[in-house]
Amino acid sequence: MDDTSTSPQDAAALLAVAVDVTTAAARLAAARRAEGVEVADTKSSLVDVVTHTDREVESFLRARLAELRPGDGFLGEEGDPDDSSTGLTWVVDPIDGTVNFLYGIPQWAVSVAVVEGGPDPLTWSALAACVVNPLSGEVFTASRGGGAWLGEERLVPSTPASLAESLFATGFSYEADRRVEQAAVVGRLIGQVRDLRRLGAASLDLCAVAAGRLDVYAERGLKPWDHAAGVLVAQEAGAVVRGEEGQAPSGRLVVASAPSVARAADVLLEDARF
Repeated sequence: MDDTSTSPQDAAALLAVAVDVTTAAARLAAARRAEGVEVADTKSSLVDVVTHTDREVESFLRARLAELRPGDGFLGEEGDPDDSSTGLTWVVDPIDGTVNFLYGIPQWAVSVAVVEGGPDPLTWSALAACVVNPLSGEVFTASRGGGAWLGEERLVPSTPASLAESLFATGFSYEADRRVEQAAVVGRLIGQVRDLRRLGAASLDLCAVAAGRLDVYAERGLKPWDHAAGVLVAQEAGAVVRGEEGQAPSGRLVVASAPSVARAADVLLEDARF
């Protein structure tokens, strides 16, 4: 999709909608967390949980966006997608980091992006994004051509001199057998970096690269709603963001790196058979 098909002014207007709905949804999620959490179901495995709040927050976002942006599509984690008649689709994760949310670990977020070109990360062009951590109060935003921001502060990545001075982050599968394989990969790369973090919310990991809090983040197996907003924040901040074999970021692979170590990180990931 041609990135110029929507103007920066249009992207800024879409960002205003994204911020409105995401911050409202974050307030709802935080209020429900304060009341207590109940697991509603499991999905791919016993550790892949969904709470009643996931469903309530997604329903809120769907209804609010239908009111503000009639005709736009909707792709969320918990419900069926809505087709688009406008060429735009809202990609929503009502609670990214549900296990953290369940356990009371303050590293979860509401993540909302609007994309042009349909719900496939390999072909869409993200236009605006908002990621809100309700417990820290941090609001990360980005729009195509408008930069990336944490509140009023423009985001820029870190500038580590080498991988040995770089903080690396990743995530693990919900499937036990796959986690064992991933642990072996980590063993092959952890000695080459400053340290490794597994924080549990992809959207916030990507925003952390944008903010210079992490130097490299890489993960396989993400869903579109996991990375749609965070990828745009990282890209607009100036991080080097890629997918597999030169493609756009997708469930196959998402890598976001500080520019100063991006090439070295790619070599490390290949050598570690990430």
